[in-house]
Amino acid sequence: MAVMLNPDKEIVKTVKEGLKRTGGYCPCIRERSEDTKCMCKQFKEQIKDPNFEGYCHCMLYYKTR
Repeated sequence: MAVMLNPDKEIVKTVKEGLKRTGGYCPCIRERSEDTKCMCKQFKEQIKDPNFEGYCHCMLYYKTR
């Protein structure tokens, strides 16, 4: 298993700018809580699944199997 940044540099740049604006909260989710702080709870749960492969909600991170 490996978690890496999205290889699309433009997406990474856009999401990181959003993270700066929101104080580190996922810019794709309106709710502001510890669960939506980057790396969000939803993605942390997904990467625990050995069969999961894919992007986090905002597409900043990608998990491979």
